[in-house]
Amino acid sequence: MSSIWTALGQRPSATRQADFAASPNYADGAFQSPLPIAQPNPISILPRWFSDRSPNREPSAPIPTEARSAADYTEPFEGVRATWLGHSTVLLELDGHRFLIDPVFGHASPTPLFGVPRFFPSPLALDDLPPLDAVLLSHDHYDHLEASTMQALAHRVTRFITPLGMGDHLRYWGVPADRITERDWWQTTTVGGIALTATPARHFSGRNVVGRNSTQWAGWSLHGPQHRMYYSGDSGWMPQQFGEIGERVGPFDLTLMQIGAYDELWADLHMFPEEAVRAHEAVRGDVLLPIHWGTFNLAFHGWTDPIDRLLAAAPSGMTVATPRPGQFVTLGQPVPTESWWRGMDS
Repeated sequence: MSSIWTALGQRPSATRQADFAASPNYADGAFQSPLPIAQPNPISILPRWFSDRSPNREPSAPIPTEARSAADYTEPFEGVRATWLGHSTVLLELDGHRFLIDPVFGHASPTPLFGVPRFFPSPLALDDLPPLDAVLLSHDHYDHLEASTMQALAHRVTRFITPLGMGDHLRYWGVPADRITERDWWQTTTVGGIALTATPARHFSGRNVVGRNSTQWAGWSLHGPQHRMYYSGDSGWMPQQFGEIGERVGPFDLTLMQIGAYDELWADLHMFPEEAVRAHEAVRGDVLLPIHWGTFNLAFHGWTDPIDRLLAAAPSGMTVATPRPGQFVTLGQPVPTESWWRGMDS
C-alpha cells in the first residue's frame, strides 16, 4: 500500500518544465485550459461537504456487478467491446487490442484512512487482469490515477500512454521510463494498428494544493483499422472543441463520456449529464457509454442523478448503454439498457 507521501506523486522537474514551453497549451509555468475555468477553493468546500446531508449520495444496497476474470479475455477481440469496471476505469477491446483506461482499483484519495472508498469492489480484480497492450491515462487526479494501481502494473504492462508531464508520477512509482509515452493535444502515438490521439479537455491537474496544472490533462481518440472510440476524460462543456474533435478524428463507434461529480461550484470542470449528451452529438458518436458515476461519493448530487438525468436528456434514437459494472458492451450486439440502479436510493 502506498504511503500518503508516495501517493502524492512527483511534479515535473525544472528541466522538464522548460521542455513544456514548446507546447501551445503551456504558458506562465502551467498548462492551460482552452476555455476559462472557475475553480473553487477546496477549503471553502469542506464545510458544505460535512454539513450537506443530501439524500441518496450513496447506494442503500449492494450494487449488482458481473464478475470477470482473465478467462473472459483469452482471445483478442476483433471488434469493439468495453467492460466498465466503475467510475472511469474501462477495459477496452478495439480491433484486436486491449487498453485499460484510467485504472483505479482502490480509493480516490491519497490514503484509505481518510479517503473516498468505492461503492463496490472492481468486478475484475487487479491481479486477474488479462494481458494489456497499454494503459491509457487522462490526468492525475486521484479518481483517475492511483499510486498503488500504477505500482502493481509497473512491470506488467509494456506501454503507458499519458498527457504531457504525467510520466514523472509514473517513474516515481516504478514504471520504467522506456514504457512511458507522453503526448500533447492533437499529437498521436500508435499501438499496433491503433492510433491514439490526445484531445483537448476543459479541466485542470494536481494532486495537492501546490503545483496545480504542472501536468496536462486530455481526452483520447482511438482509431483502429475498423473502428473508432472516444474518451472524454474529465472536461467541462466546450462546444467549439468538441466539434473540432468530431471533425478531426471522428466519427466514433463508441464514446465514453464523463457524466458525474458535477456541481455549479465547479461547472467549468465537469460536464453536467445534459452536456455529455451534447458532447456525444458534437463529436459524432454512435453508442454512448456513460462513465464517471456510480462508484465514488465525489459531489453533492444523488449517486443515481447523473444517469437518470442523462437518460432524460438523450433524444429518441440515441443508443445509450447502461451496463452493470463488469457487464460487456459489445458493438454489433444489443447493448445493455437495464435500469439496474432503480430502487437502490438511500
